[in-house]
Amino acid sequence: MIPVKQVDGQRIAVLGLGRSGLATARALRAGGATPVCWDDNPAPRAAAEAEGFACADLSRAGAFEGIAALIVSPGIPHLYPAPNPVVAAALEEGVPVDNDIGLFFRSFATRDWDNFDTLPRVVAVTGSNGKSTTAALIHHLLCSAGRPAQLAGNIGRGVLDLEPAVDGEVVVLELSSYQTDLARALTPDIAVFTNLSPDHLDRHGGIGGYFAAKRRLFAEGGPDRAVIGVDEDAGRYLANQMAEGPGDDRVIRVSVSRKLTGTGWQVFARKGFLSEYRKARQVGSIDLRPIAGLPGAHNHQNACAAYAVARALGLAPRVIEQGLASYPGLPHRSQVLGQIGGVTYVNDSKATNVDSAAKALSAFARIRWICGGLEKEGGLAGLAPQMGNVVKAYVIGREAAQFALQLSGETEICTDMATAVARAAAEAEPGDTVLLAPAAASFDQYDN
Repeated sequence: MIPVKQVDGQRIAVLGLGRSGLATARALRAGGATPVCWDDNPAPRAAAEAEGFACADLSRAGAFEGIAALIVSPGIPHLYPAPNPVVAAALEEGVPVDNDIGLFFRSFATRDWDNFDTLPRVVAVTGSNGKSTTAALIHHLLCSAGRPAQLAGNIGRGVLDLEPAVDGEVVVLELSSYQTDLARALTPDIAVFTNLSPDHLDRHGGIGGYFAAKRRLFAEGGPDRAVIGVDEDAGRYLANQMAEGPGDDRVIRVSVSRKLTGTGWQVFARKGFLSEYRKARQVGSIDLRPIAGLPGAHNHQNACAAYAVARALGLAPRVIEQGLASYPGLPHRSQVLGQIGGVTYVNDSKATNVDSAAKALSAFARIRWICGGLEKEGGLAGLAPQMGNVVKAYVIGREAAQFALQLSGETEICTDMATAVARAAAEAEPGDTVLLAPAAASFDQYDN
C-alpha cells in the first residue's frame, strides 16, 4: 500500500467503494486521514464497514461540513452528461474533487529514494484501444529482463494498492479517460498514447472532450518522454505539440500504417516486421509474425509502443525480442482459447467499440462473429471494410434486432450469449474462427 501524503488529521470523503475505492480508503487511513465513505449499493458499504470504515450518506444536506476533499471512483460522472449529485454538492461547497490517480502521483515518492542508486519511474498508458495490452506488455518486457516492475490502474489493481517502489523499479499504469480527466496530479516519467477513436462520448461531452481528457496525461507537467501513435490526426497533433523540432527524440512516434521518415525517433511495423529508426538510421528490427500472443496489426501497434517504452528505459532490442516472444497475451483481448474440431475460439470481449471490433475482425479469416449489446454513438459503419472476413454474425443483447439490421451479410439474432456460442459452434467448419468481439457495451447483460 502507498499511504497518501499531506492528509494527516483530515476528514476525506470517498465516493464509490469498489476495488479502487476501498484501496483509496485504506491508503488514506494509512496516511493519517479519517475516510468518510459512501456507495449507493449496500453491499460495498457493508464491506467497507467490515474493515472499520465509517459510512455516511454524502448526498444529505450538510454532508460536506468539515470534509477536506472528495475522492471519486472512475465510474462516477463528475461533469458530463451531468455530475453525480454527491459530486455536484462538493463542487457547490468548494470541496476539492480528485481521484486515486491524483493521490498516487502526489504520494509515490518517498524519503527512501534519497538512498536509491536509480530512481523509480512511472510509465502511464492511455488511448482508446490497446492500452491494456500495451501496459501489460511493457510490464512483461521489464519483468522478463529482470527489472523490478509493478502494474496497476484501469487494468485491475488499484494504484494505491501498489507497494512502495524499490530501487530502480518501474510502475506501469493503464489509465482510462475517466481517470486522466479528473486527476489533480499527472506526472509520469513516460506517457504513452496508443490511438483515438470515438468512445465514451456521453461521458466527455463529445470527441473533443474525450481527446482533452487523454491529452491531460501529456500536459500536466509534461512527461520526460512521450510515445505517441501517429496513425490518426489526434496523435499527429499531439506529437507535434510535444516536440520542439523534427529531431526531438523526447517524442517517439509509432505507426502500423506506414514507414515513418525523418530525423526523430520512430518505431513502426509493416507486414509484420517492427523497425526502429533514430536519426534516419535503422537501429533495430523484430519479426512479430510468430508471436502468438500478439495477433493482428492492432497488436503490432501495441508491440511497437511497448518496444519504444522499453528502449527508452534502456532495454536492448534483442532483450525486448525475447520478452515479446514469451508474452502470453491478456485474457479477453484477442485471447485464443483453443481449438475444437479445427475451429479456433477467440475471446476479444474487451472489443466494446466499433474501432476495436474492426481491428479484431481484420486479424482473422472465416469468422463466426458473436457481437452486439448496447450500441454506442456513431453506429456500425466503421465495420463495413472488415465484413468480408465474416461468414455469419450471431447477434446478442437487448438491441440485437436493430444491431443486426446494420450489418451486411448473414446474421442470426440470438439475444443471449449461451445461444450465440452454441449456434456458432454448431455451424462452424474446420478453419473457421468463432470470435467474440461485441462492438458494443454489455451493461444490458453483465454487471461489469
